Amino acid sequence: MRELTSRQREVLEFIRTFSERNGVPPAVREIGEWFGFTARAAFDHLRALERKGMLQRRVADKRVSRTLVLPGRRAPRRAGRDEIPVLGRIAAGAPIFAAENHDESVPLPPEWLGARGHDVFALRVRGESMIDAHIVDGDLVFVRKQDAASAGDIVAALIEGEATVKRFARDGDKVVLKAEHPTMPPIVVDPKRRDLRILGVVIGVLRSV
Repeated sequence: MRELTSRQREVLEFIRTFSERNGVPPAVREIGEWFGFTARAAFDHLRALERKGMLQRRVADKRVSRTLVLPGRRAPRRAGRDEIPVLGRIAAGAPIFAAENHDESVPLPPEWLGARGHDVFALRVRGESMIDAHIVDGDLVFVRKQDAASAGDIVAALIEGEATVKRFARDGDKVVLKAEHPTMPPIVVDPKRRDLRILGVVIGVLRSV
């Protein structure tokens, strides 16, 4: 394991203290605000801690904005893996076309997926509009298939055949797909005027480092 810098130790200690006090780890924005970082700088520190084995992220229940796991708190693993198909790519930014690719798959421990593991697929993320939810360019998001979502869920959605990943909300009859980025506006869709389909709810993230 590579030695931590003094700043990385401070960030790790903040995450540990915050987690013990609040029961959940801090979001990227909360780390940045505490240290006076930009969200990008805060995320770079988290990525460095992941590379050095001091943090990891695991599949969460519904929301993935707080999925940091400190050493000693990792989920137990059983022998065996479920192969999760990677079906294409999805934008964390402007919607992009999601071309399916069934040749790639990702092995995951069955207990990370729950009883409906057969309903889970993966998409490769492009863009950084979900950075405050710890989802960045190149990540794989794991999506549980369903055609409806609740406010606050992070969803994979198709807007007129183009795919995007965003935080789900409603404004009257309209659907609001919110970015997790301080400078990016939400996508507001009137289902009566534009074709919108929820592909599923994001239940986890995997990063290649």
